[in-house]
Amino acid sequence: MNKKVETLYSATEASSSKHSISSIQDGNFKREKHPELCLKVMEEYLHKQQLTDVVLIAGQKRIPAHRIVLSANCEYFAAMFTNPLRETTENEIELKEVDGNALWTLVKYFYTGTIDLLEDNVEALLSTASLLQLNYIVEICCQFLIKQLHPSNCLGIKKFADIHNCPNLMKTANTYINDNFMEVIWNQEFFHLSADDVANLLQSDDLNVSSEEYVLDALLRWLEHDPNNRKSEASRLLAFVKLPLLTPAFLTDHVESNKMFQEHRSSQVLIMEALKYHLLPERRPMLQSNRTKPRKATVGQLLAIGGMDANKGAMAIDVFSLRENTWKVVANMSGRRLQFGAAVVEGKLVVAGGRDGLKTLNTVECFDFSTRNWSPLPPMSTHRHGLGVAVLEGPLYAVGGHDGWSFLNTVERWDPTTRQWTYISPMCSQRSTVGVAVLNDKLYAVGGRDNSSCLSTVECYDPHSNKWTSCAPMSRRRGGVGVGVMNGCLYALGGHDAPSSNPHASRFDCVERYDPKTDTWTAVAPMSIPRDAIGVCVLGDRLLAVGGYDGQQYLTLVEAYDPLLNEWHPVASLNSGREGPCVVVENTFML
Repeated sequence: MNKKVETLYSATEASSSKHSISSIQDGNFKREKHPELCLKVMEEYLHKQQLTDVVLIAGQKRIPAHRIVLSANCEYFAAMFTNPLRETTENEIELKEVDGNALWTLVKYFYTGTIDLLEDNVEALLSTASLLQLNYIVEICCQFLIKQLHPSNCLGIKKFADIHNCPNLMKTANTYINDNFMEVIWNQEFFHLSADDVANLLQSDDLNVSSEEYVLDALLRWLEHDPNNRKSEASRLLAFVKLPLLTPAFLTDHVESNKMFQEHRSSQVLIMEALKYHLLPERRPMLQSNRTKPRKATVGQLLAIGGMDANKGAMAIDVFSLRENTWKVVANMSGRRLQFGAAVVEGKLVVAGGRDGLKTLNTVECFDFSTRNWSPLPPMSTHRHGLGVAVLEGPLYAVGGHDGWSFLNTVERWDPTTRQWTYISPMCSQRSTVGVAVLNDKLYAVGGRDNSSCLSTVECYDPHSNKWTSCAPMSRRRGGVGVGVMNGCLYALGGHDAPSSNPHASRFDCVERYDPKTDTWTAVAPMSIPRDAIGVCVLGDRLLAVGGYDGQQYLTLVEAYDPLLNEWHPVASLNSGREGPCVVVENTFML
């Protein structure tokens, strides 16, 4: 018997003796693990270089192999060996620009189905697998690299992913870089970036920074790492820092005085643009650009507190992250409140008044973001639900509302220094479900309801004269109106024209903008649906309308208004529908 045949016979007989027959059924015989056993024998032939019919050459590496195994595992080799190509008959085939060690690892994988992925070999394996069109190996390598992401290597992994066209790896690495920007910029990879790569990094609005100062600091440290060769790029890269969002003092001390920026006229133009933004606030609507649009992480976090829901009163405090476009629960209220007021005073959340179901409250509580604890504050003098709350020059104002028996025109002011409530001059009109906001150091009371109807009237309070003054009325009556301030104007959103109990009450999708310079209201783009009891707040350069009630259901809908485009766009919905949530922005703590 031929020696090779004897070897094969003995190997297969020995193998079969170790394994049981899976089944004999209707004359059909199936041997357990037959494919694996055959590949095991082929692997033994590979290492002994027996029956091999081709040699792959990669650099200094010569790899004998079996054409049939290569073709069965790799379409690249299948196309090479089954088509009338020169390589079909050649015994030796050179693969250019292929790493020999990586190729040998992949050839062994064809026989064994296993690969040992290591930090030292994964990039060469991915590159070689990409050339051989082994997409499943490329994906496995990408998943391995994703798990290895670190501030010290993420920039390199992103660049590697870009070169080898791995979109998921590139996207994941880019997200990691943005999330960990403050750690990434301390590593050597950052200092060795090209000017174009620095530009691509700094222009992202997704950088996880609490202030634009950190972005400028990163640029300065990159420039100073090699000032002689990089100073020519200083002016171009400075354009990617949002200078108008820096304080005038910071601009003067760290930008205007820097010699790298003094040498270029274009840098001086950028600095003057930023200073004008601060010196001429009335012109800011005309000075809007990408440099005045804040990065998502610098705008703070939007809190949605309480409100009416399907359970007759939401207790949760949800936080919205603009970077992540998600809502999550961060805390709960200490008790049920509906139609209450809320504001951030001296870095703490204060909630006042409302009703706990039937009883109208005068109690006030304070939530400490650092300890996540609630504590009581002195109560208001008057029980109020449907009140409006706002902070003006330090003190907190509680405006109007309903005391359980009558509509109110009274206003109280909380002084956080003396920790006392005092009455100020009453409004001209009784107002419940009133919209309240601060604009140009004055307190505005917009719309609401009195004893007989919903109101279109508006009045503003000057704390220095302790007087209320009537302003131009809105185009329609709005009870349950949402009010916000942006770019020097007051916005009135939605509302209703009759008590909610009235089956004929209409709710509005229309929005009006009030300009205090001309004392006029102008219609702007409407929201997507009619609703009242909307939570309204400015987050960055957008006005957000949160939740509300459309007459049939409590809404999860959240929309953002772009004043430059005069358009509303949806953002992430609330986790549960809410009517009348109080919304505020918190800038101090990451919740």
